[in-house]
Amino acid sequence: MDNNILGIHHITAIASDAKRNYDFYTRVLGLRMVKKTVNFDDPQTYHFYFGDEVGTPGTILTFFPWGTRVKPGRRGTRQVTEIGYAVPAGSLDFWKDRLEANNVLYNNPAEKFGEQYLTFLDPDGLKFELTVPGKADTRAPWTTDGVDAAHAIRGFHHVTITTTKIDATARVLTDVFGYRLLKQEVNRYRFITDTVDHAAVVDLVEAPGEAEGIVGGGSVHHVAFRVKDEATLMHFREKVIAQGLHITEKIDRNYFYSLYFREPGGVLFEIATDNPGFATDETVAELGNGLKLPTQYEGYREQLEKVLPQLD
Repeated sequence: MDNNILGIHHITAIASDAKRNYDFYTRVLGLRMVKKTVNFDDPQTYHFYFGDEVGTPGTILTFFPWGTRVKPGRRGTRQVTEIGYAVPAGSLDFWKDRLEANNVLYNNPAEKFGEQYLTFLDPDGLKFELTVPGKADTRAPWTTDGVDAAHAIRGFHHVTITTTKIDATARVLTDVFGYRLLKQEVNRYRFITDTVDHAAVVDLVEAPGEAEGIVGGGSVHHVAFRVKDEATLMHFREKVIAQGLHITEKIDRNYFYSLYFREPGGVLFEIATDNPGFATDETVAELGNGLKLPTQYEGYREQLEKVLPQLD
C-alpha cells in the first residue's frame, strides 16, 4: 500500500446565489458541472461540483450556495485565501479579455516563483489565480464553445493558506502529508508533494499582523487532500491522531470517503479517497444533468425540487 497524499482532491467554498454561481463557473470559466446534489446537513441547499469531464481529483471545485442566508466573508488569517488554477502558456491575454467582457474584477498579470499568474474575483469575491505552470500541465481540459483547449483551465495548480505563523501548519504538511518546502519568496512558502505532477502545491503565507478572516460568502470552507483508497485514508487517520489532533470517523460522501480535521493554523482539512468517483449514479455523458440526492433524502425529492432554485 502506498501511504501517500496525492495532492489536492477538491476545494469547497461558499456562495450566495445558486444560479449566478452556476452560470459563472460553467459559462464564464468553462468548467463542467460534474454533480448537482445537496448539502448532506442542509438538503435545501445545493452542493455543486465543477471540474473536468469526469470530475478527476485535483480539478473539483465545489460550492454550497446558501443564498440570502449567507453573509459575505472576509479574507484573512486562519483561512484558505487563494485558489490557483493551471492554464496553458499564452492564455492569459485570452482570460484577461474574457474576464473584462464579463465584468469580472481582475488584476493585470504578475509573477511569483517564476510563474505568470492573473488574479480575479468570482461574483461573491472568492479569489483566484490563473497560473501558467513552469512545467506545462498535460491534463485534458473540459472545453466549451467559448473556451477551447488552447486556453481552458486544466485543474488546480495550488492553494494558498494565510496564517499568523506557518510552523504548525507546515508540520502537518511535511510530517503528516509528506510535502516538502520547495522555496520561499518574502513571506510566502511553497510546499509541494512529489507523488503527483499536478494539483501538488500548497503555499503558506505568514502574516502575523493581519486580522483573522471570516468564513462566509466568497470564502473557502475547506480543502481536501487525495488518497487512493479507504485503507490509505485510515492510515492517515492514525497519523493525524498521533499528532494530537481530533479527526472524524470515516464518512461516506457517495462519490468519495472522507475524514475531517482542523489543522493547528485554523483551516479545516479533509482527506478524501479517489474511489468510487462520480460516475456511480450517472454515466459520464450524463454527469451534472440530474439532481442526485443522498439516499436519506430521496423520499423528499418532490419537495426539494420545489424549494431549490432553478438554474436554467
